[in-house]
Amino acid sequence: MSFLGKAVRHIKPSAVKEMARYVKDNGFSGLGEYIVMRVNTAGKPYKIWFEAHKPSEEELKRQRETVFGWEPKISIIVPTYRTPLEYLQEMIDSVRNQSYQNWELCIADGSEDDETVRKELERYSQIDSRIKYKILEKNLGIAGNTNAALELVSGEYTGLFDHDDILAPNALHEIVRALQEDKYDIIYTDEDKITGDTKEHIDPNFKPDFSMDLFRSHNYITHFFAAKTEIINKIGGFRSEYDGSQDYDLMFRCIENSNKIKHIPMILYHWRIHMNSVAGDPSSKMYAYEAGKKAIEDHLERMGVDAAVEHLGLWGMYHVRYAVHGEPLVSIIIPNKDHVKDLDLCISSLFEKSSYQNFEIIIVENNSTEKETFEYYEELKGRYGSVRVIKWEKGFNYAAINNYAVQYAKGNYLLFLNNDTELIAPESIAEMLGCCMREEVGAVGAKLLYADDTVQHAGVVVGFGNYAGHVNTGIGRDDYGYMVRARINCNYSAVTAACMMTKKSLFQQVGGFDERFVVACNDVDYCLKLRELDKLVVFNAFSEWYHYESKSRGYEDTAEKKQRFQGEIDIFQRKWQKILDEGDPFYNKNFPVTRAPFTLE
Repeated sequence: MSFLGKAVRHIKPSAVKEMARYVKDNGFSGLGEYIVMRVNTAGKPYKIWFEAHKPSEEELKRQRETVFGWEPKISIIVPTYRTPLEYLQEMIDSVRNQSYQNWELCIADGSEDDETVRKELERYSQIDSRIKYKILEKNLGIAGNTNAALELVSGEYTGLFDHDDILAPNALHEIVRALQEDKYDIIYTDEDKITGDTKEHIDPNFKPDFSMDLFRSHNYITHFFAAKTEIINKIGGFRSEYDGSQDYDLMFRCIENSNKIKHIPMILYHWRIHMNSVAGDPSSKMYAYEAGKKAIEDHLERMGVDAAVEHLGLWGMYHVRYAVHGEPLVSIIIPNKDHVKDLDLCISSLFEKSSYQNFEIIIVENNSTEKETFEYYEELKGRYGSVRVIKWEKGFNYAAINNYAVQYAKGNYLLFLNNDTELIAPESIAEMLGCCMREEVGAVGAKLLYADDTVQHAGVVVGFGNYAGHVNTGIGRDDYGYMVRARINCNYSAVTAACMMTKKSLFQQVGGFDERFVVACNDVDYCLKLRELDKLVVFNAFSEWYHYESKSRGYEDTAEKKQRFQGEIDIFQRKWQKILDEGDPFYNKNFPVTRAPFTLE
């Protein structure tokens, strides 16, 4: 992959405007070096964190003396092609320096006339019998060369390794340690990038546990990836028609043939970026991005999923648009107490902007006191035939109000919506519905913006405040967020019910919202109940709405409200202590929940 592709893949949102200014003033020339020197080192220095967390010599010595109950051979495959001698040596030495010893390094060289690489491979194979190599008569391309390396494999697991990258010395030890828990089909780790001279570690990629929607949006797994050799052989190895994204295609097919995928949240792979591979024009790599698009499309076809895949204009990022089959009725449930202007803005946006129109609106009237409100209800029913008003005459209880309203819903899909929202993107409902119709999906949330076009909601992580919190809050509408997750579809443990779609059948199956959660926690609790059924919660970045938060009900700013809120938190903690203790699988334990989201300690 090009330097630019590596350097910008997980760029930090704070650097987007700085990059834009550079391109405006200088064009693309030198952008790669600028990213390394400025953009990826902005903010808290990762170098300090890395130095504090890398294994000490004492720890590596202890690892070398460790005897596991099961010590599988890990085969590492590398296609080399005119690899600079220094990079080749550093790559091989990083494997030889592993604290776990039962490995083999399988190299296929397609350099054709590069005697330097051949002689160095021969030298290494003579000093270490675990190093195998094959000199190819001609360059077979990335997939072909890697398949030639795969032919040398004899280990139970096979890991993918680029010819100019470096493995952390404890990488294989941590993988085998994880395999003592279970014989996982696939294991992947966190990674960072290193400058060409290996002196600086930058741009860490702290990944979530396996997230299908994130993986369908871009290859976030990348390195280090290892799978059972029998699975890789079963699927036929790498395919040349996906060159440029051959790993992405292989990973999809491995995932399709796997039941157990393990993520190790440790930086165990160092992805080298160097100036010799700068692509001055990003469009020169379009073949790789097209191959990535084809990999997703073919995966969806194999899985029987009706969807279209689109480029985003962000390098290596994709938008999977799931088809809406038929025109199922969506029941939109909106609790309301007065605030006619807010409600009218919300409802008008649904009828005037939404491309999907087969919906009904159920307004749950909750003790309004203003005459204007009831006059507006009558006007609404006259204006739109698909609007109904039902009355909830008890005190405010968000969970109970919505549970009550579901009894009146005629649709098989429920969209819980606050009255202080406004639909922005015409495809917003269709986007949510396409995701929600998937069998494996339990709930879909949207991207919610404040009036100033900054993010209010782009996913919820469990653990903040010993409860849960929104992530990516406050960044700009078009900012990437961490790992670009504010701009692409991905999975979270929860989304906010200020705009949340779910299947009515699932809602009824789990007993709806827990009515002990009067104001807070009810949506997070509902999503976690879906997760117990192994259903996915999807954040859809393409369903965009304004959310004029707290206009309707006010803030938790009185002693009574604060006491009630704390009481609900206490219930939540007792109910969901396990995930609070173990950590949110769609976050990363290297980001402490005692700090701001995606912040290192």
